[in-house]
Amino acid sequence: MHFPVYKKIRIGFFIAFTVIIAASIFSYLVAKNLLDNAGRLNHAIEVSKRLEVITRQLKEAEAAIRGYNLTKDSSFLNPTMQERSTRIEKEYLLLRKITAENPRQQRHLDTLRQLLTIKYEQLMSGSQRVTVARQETSVKEGEKAADRLDRKVQDMIRIEESQVHEKSKLFHFFSVLWVPVIFISSIVAILIGIYSYVTLTREFRLQLHIESKMKSYQRDLQQNISLLNKTNQELEQFAYVASHDLQEPLRKISTFSDRLQMKYQEHLPPDAIQLIDRMVSAVARMRVLINDLLVFSRAGRITPESITRVDMNVLLQEVLTDLEVTLEEKKVTVTYDSLPEIEGSDTSFHQLFQNILANAIKFASPDRPLVITIRQEVLTGRELGLVKENRWDTLFCRISIADNGIGFDPAFAERIFLIFQRLHGISEYTGTGIGLAICKKIVDSHNGFIFAEGEPGQGATFIVVLPLTQNNKNED
Repeated sequence: MHFPVYKKIRIGFFIAFTVIIAASIFSYLVAKNLLDNAGRLNHAIEVSKRLEVITRQLKEAEAAIRGYNLTKDSSFLNPTMQERSTRIEKEYLLLRKITAENPRQQRHLDTLRQLLTIKYEQLMSGSQRVTVARQETSVKEGEKAADRLDRKVQDMIRIEESQVHEKSKLFHFFSVLWVPVIFISSIVAILIGIYSYVTLTREFRLQLHIESKMKSYQRDLQQNISLLNKTNQELEQFAYVASHDLQEPLRKISTFSDRLQMKYQEHLPPDAIQLIDRMVSAVARMRVLINDLLVFSRAGRITPESITRVDMNVLLQEVLTDLEVTLEEKKVTVTYDSLPEIEGSDTSFHQLFQNILANAIKFASPDRPLVITIRQEVLTGRELGLVKENRWDTLFCRISIADNGIGFDPAFAERIFLIFQRLHGISEYTGTGIGLAICKKIVDSHNGFIFAEGEPGQGATFIVVLPLTQNNKNED
């Protein structure tokens, strides 16, 4: 399966973007874990520091009391036990605040509070004068209380150390993966970037090559158009000159044949007279053919100056007036809808409808009176279904001209619009086979369509589709 370049680049950038996002999220997790680990470590250090301060101050207080009991020197009681207790209490409150989010540590602190209360009482009683027996008892009780305090402090420190250890393990896990993930994602992003750069560079060079070729083709096309216009002008001049020059010998042949008949008709045998009549008939057909060719060469040539809004109702009346004599002779009935205004060449439209109506009259059925029905409907390009997407919003008029004449085989529906194409012999129906070709040329020049439908013995329908305006010049 071949993917376009833009799809490949889009997929590549999507993958690179996804990899970068994943690496960013992973880096965020690593950084967050690192900060959490550092915060937990600082917390553990702070808790240990406060516990160490409490323990040290208790030991200093005990040492002061022992020194006082041994020496009776009151300087050992400076600062007093009350001041030392206040300091210890301050550290304890700070420690409770630090561990406020840890219920387990709070329970240990509750127990520590009880032990400190006992210790305060021992310190306060030890600072007073007592007997030797009482001092020994106080020392033993102090040692027991100190052991219990030490154990509780160690329990709290172990809790902090375990939490630090858990955070360290998680950080170690992320830190082990972080470097490979960042390395791999960077390699992937770099490879995709290199691939995108190479692809875009190749595409850019290809685009430059195509633009260069297009400019070359446009120059060649412009030259060919100029040459074609020149050739068309020469052909038009040739057609005019040829038709004019051919008319002269035809006139001479016609004149001489008339004189020959008038002057020597009585002296000519019947065979000679018949030959002269056939020659006159051939000259007449030749004259019609030359005139039709001249009309065909000029048909469909429209310029911006010749385009106007044509009232098709007025135009149809003019065409029917031109054919009035023939319509009365053939007893033709013509019915038609009200037609809209259409932009185009008035002369070309006149010729278009006159040729189609004349064609219907010529191929009328001898078994029944001829009836011609003209219907119209306005459709958008989308509804019409014949144009490209860029003309879907253009309005078109679909005109159908139906008759009940002799009709034709549907297999010849396209052939009848070709020049010199005849479905009947010249002895049956007159004509040069150019009329419908002229109609197609006129419709094509107005960016429209023409079709024919028919059934032998049933009649024919010619469908003409014309845009209401000539703003869109795109051919379909």
